[in-house]
Amino acid sequence: MEQGKILVVDDETRLRKLVRDFLTREGYEVFEAGDGLEALDVFRRETDLKLIILDIMMPKMDGYEVLKKIRESSKIPVIMLTAKASEEDELQGFNLGVDEYIAKPFSPKILVARVEAVIRRSDMSSESDSQNLLEAGGIVIDQGAHRVTVDGKEVILSVKEFELLTFFIQNQGLALSRDTILNNVWNYDYFGDARTIDTHVKKLRSKLGSKGNYIKTIWGMGYKFDTKE
Repeated sequence: MEQGKILVVDDETRLRKLVRDFLTREGYEVFEAGDGLEALDVFRRETDLKLIILDIMMPKMDGYEVLKKIRESSKIPVIMLTAKASEEDELQGFNLGVDEYIAKPFSPKILVARVEAVIRRSDMSSESDSQNLLEAGGIVIDQGAHRVTVDGKEVILSVKEFELLTFFIQNQGLALSRDTILNNVWNYDYFGDARTIDTHVKKLRSKLGSKGNYIKTIWGMGYKFDTKE
């Protein structure tokens, strides 16, 4: 069973072969690089890598520099192999986004176990991130970051506008009365009047530009969010 692709970066050919043999046995497809520049070439070519095992001390470009370049565009899990064990070195790596450190010499079986644990952790994190995203018709809501983009461009919303848009998208296609919106977005303890919904909808439509047309008025009742014309 194919487990995914892993890039092993180390200038020691024998070490790369050892790691490759153990990972291949577990079902991973392994790519190798003998220096930092080659590692970046493979990283850019193989866009669906699951994890990178990265040595620090390498010719042409060291592991820290490689990691900096990778982190400019990717959150891919990285395990660093190190003969250095100082606290300062490890802190530098973690500050750059290292997921795990393994000191040389190491047990290949332990390395495989760490690889599986880091990938499992990354998959769970990615699943959690995707659950925090709502998307409809080019509007993307990142609930965790409290951020909204329209066709890739960020739109700044107030807290209530954000909550209102979230409620609309979560219930897209449904006719929502003003009372329903009031009770779910403003909560039951709100003592104002339903006209505040109309005011917020007007502002929200304006900020969404052409996408504001997705919020349709149902006369005498309330609103419906629908991306269909």
